[in-house]
Amino acid sequence: MTNMTAKPSSAGLQNVTDVVDVAIIGGGIMGCAVALRLAARGVGVTVIERGIPGAEASSAAAGILGPQMEAEAPGPLLDLGLRSRALYPALAAELHDATGIDIGYVKSGVLAVALDGAGAAELTARRAWQTARGLRAEPLSADAVHALEPALGPEVRGALRFSDDAQVNARDLARAFSQAAALAGARFLQGRYVRRVVVAGGVAQGVELDGETLAAGAVVVAAGSWSGLVEGSGVPATVVRPARGQLASIETRPPLFRHVLSVHGHGYLVPRRDGTVLAGSTVEMAGFRKEVTVGGLAQILGLARTLVPALAEAPVTGTWSNFRPYTEDHLPVLGQTPVRGLVLATGHFRNGILLAPVTAEAIAELVANGTCSVDLAPFSVTRFGQAARST
Repeated sequence: MTNMTAKPSSAGLQNVTDVVDVAIIGGGIMGCAVALRLAARGVGVTVIERGIPGAEASSAAAGILGPQMEAEAPGPLLDLGLRSRALYPALAAELHDATGIDIGYVKSGVLAVALDGAGAAELTARRAWQTARGLRAEPLSADAVHALEPALGPEVRGALRFSDDAQVNARDLARAFSQAAALAGARFLQGRYVRRVVVAGGVAQGVELDGETLAAGAVVVAAGSWSGLVEGSGVPATVVRPARGQLASIETRPPLFRHVLSVHGHGYLVPRRDGTVLAGSTVEMAGFRKEVTVGGLAQILGLARTLVPALAEAPVTGTWSNFRPYTEDHLPVLGQTPVRGLVLATGHFRNGILLAPVTAEAIAELVANGTCSVDLAPFSVTRFGQAARST
């Protein structure tokens, strides 16, 4: 049984249909990854998912493992991202052995490119603090970056090469995590909505579904952008909000470039091994509106054409959008809440794929042992003050 939780009991609850050690709200990559790590520890886990596991933001993401690409400054998010990136080679092998699914892990590296003087200055500043941190960040002149990737357009004035950043196929990763969790013993309740987390006396008692209650010794909220919509989740709707991101897939044969290409604050191109290029992504505070728009596509496809002009003749094979769980400080919301037995694993914004392995290990350790070897204090929901305490 889990050490940080109350002993699961149905006493005082209405319409209880089952009693489990841990109930996980959300069957995306985060929920499935946590379920896998808990099930491997022998903890009884039930994952509640309103749709198909991994079908929302998890499978629609670009799959960049870029803590150096994403980091705006040294700090806890960079440290957490570096720790998680280091877990991926072993995770890829583990998931393949368990499920037969290749998650497409490739240490492709990232080229953060500059298109103007301001961009070049930003890269210079980023290189300074990253190298001071002991990270590999190789500056490339315009000639050098074009020699490395000849398909780049003439507007690319230089780049910073992050050789240790990588990528995975997010859709395959989502499928692998859900299958591995099920094989490890996790149970999935699909097509079910969690109406509220049942709390009594400052302790999480379980979750109320439509017409029934699942008693649990601990509840993990891993519902991404929807986390704040669950009554009693401990996540105010103002703390974790949906940020819409639009993406497009482009077909290239043969592939035109090898590195992930990024323009800080504007978008990226991700080359897949099969010749597909993913172009993204917008950041739009549009609520839960999932449209793909003319303006959004113009932004990401315009950048794609600027970075790699030959893409102008390539066919667009798909467009979609997803919701990233956004927080104002861009840090995830992880760890215990003021309610005993209520644990959060949400708010990962653009870094959900990157942070899935370390989040899963940290949350599973916390739930199982009551302590965690990863410092989760910077990611506590209590940093949002009264808004979080009153939820």
